[in-house]
Amino acid sequence: MKKEKILVTGAGGQLGSELISGLWKYYGKENVIATDIKEPQGILSEGNFEILDVLKTSNLSALLKKNRFTQIYHLAAMLSAAGEKNPKMAWRLNMESLINVLDAAVEFKIEKVYWPSSIAVFGPSTPKVETPQHTIMDPITIYGISKQAGERWCEWYYKNHGLDVRSLRYPGIIGYKTKPGGGTTDYAVDIYWKALADKKYESFLKADTYLPMMYMPDAVKATIDLMECPKEKITIRSAYNISGMSFCPSEIASEIKKHISEFEITYLPDFRQAIADSWPKSLDDSIAQKDWGWQPEYDLKKMTNDIVKNLSV
Repeated sequence: MKKEKILVTGAGGQLGSELISGLWKYYGKENVIATDIKEPQGILSEGNFEILDVLKTSNLSALLKKNRFTQIYHLAAMLSAAGEKNPKMAWRLNMESLINVLDAAVEFKIEKVYWPSSIAVFGPSTPKVETPQHTIMDPITIYGISKQAGERWCEWYYKNHGLDVRSLRYPGIIGYKTKPGGGTTDYAVDIYWKALADKKYESFLKADTYLPMMYMPDAVKATIDLMECPKEKITIRSAYNISGMSFCPSEIASEIKKHISEFEITYLPDFRQAIADSWPKSLDDSIAQKDWGWQPEYDLKKMTNDIVKNLSV
């Protein structure tokens, strides 16, 4: 087991709560400290945890002085749909917290920093099918704008400070262990909960809205694999395109009906439809495959089997 000391910010979110488990398995529970602005719940209460507001630089510095961290996973953020309702707070949280972490990482000589980007960096002018790594980026949400700006900051800190920052442009991440957290792609999380509880779901996206998605175990594996890749193999210092699968609401509903025959889906698109329409339908992640061997394990069928089995227990 590698000797690392890892700090995770925003660990109470959908990704953080499951990434923590992966980090525990890889590095040992005693070597990971999870933080969030609120008290720990669920699995976070089983390991090392500290309250941390990443917008307060003095609090972040104090935590870094107290511990000899080698890695930081900076996950604290406000997601797309939630960010559109509170845009100035979303910008402040997403951007100021990132710069605080990057500055602190330079000051305290942190070896590696992970920061998640998103397909939200793309926009209406971006090629929709097999979206290239390098392409037009014209995001229409505050979340996407902040992620695009964040990518540029990460690359700038690498080039100007030598900071080893790494990032993935996550597609929609689907997990069954936590409830949806305010993202446009979260319909693909909520639909499983509603299918089992109510046997019905009202989709806020149209039936044929294709989006790139990824099952949580693949997202956790991709994140740790990227961070474990030798530095000399990393060629992208903004954020890597990464893909798992692509599907639309009607396809996920059809797969669920194989397990829950009485399940019904209806459609009532809202403001999130415009957000989804601005995003890619599929991603070209060939550079991630080439640089560090990325390959997803789950497709829609295998993911649905696993989620229904676990939520039905």
